[in-house]
Formats: sequence, structure tokens, C-alpha cells
Amino acid sequence: MSKRSNDNLSISDVLKEFVDSNNLQKGLDKVNVKLVWENMMGQGVSRYTSDIKLQGTTLFVKFSSSVLREELSYGKTKIIDMLNKELGRAIIQDIVFA
Repeated sequence: MSKRSNDNLSISDVLKEFVDSNNLQKGLDKVNVKLVWENMMGQGVSRYTSDIKLQGTTLFVKFSSSVLREELSYGKTKIIDMLNKELGRAIIQDIVFA
């Protein structure tokens, strides 16, 4: 990219180009998923969430409460939709609660 074309780019465009050119999106997605989970699920659920991992398009969430794990398993589809909406794109296709 020439210097002249850089003059007209916004900071967000430059950052997006940097992320894309350095293959950083997967790492950012993993961090963003954790943040969105904590924000959307609130302190009550976050307190019992012991681990969150995004592997490919599957989100693995480990709980210290079997009751909470069972309750949330009934709303998997809704949780996936809410997380993807908050993330701005369809990153998560499945959730595995452990």
C-alpha cells in the first residue's frame, strides 16, 4: 500500500488491515468471546464459569456447578445467537458445556 492511499484510511480500517495481514483474528476472537460471555451472562454465571475456550467454531465452557450447566444446556441455541449477535458475526456454531 502506498503512502498516498494511507492518507484516506480511518484508524479502524488500518487496524483491520493489520489484523488481517498478520492473521490475528482468531486470537482476537478468543479474547472477545471470553469478554462477551462475562458481560452477557453476568456475575452470577461468570462466578461459576471456570474455563472458556474457543476452538474453531465450538465454544467450550466449563462450570463448577452441575445445576447451572444443566440449566444453560436447555438454552444453547439462544445463547449462541446472543453471543454471535454481540460479537457482530457468526463465530460460534456450537457450545459444549462441561
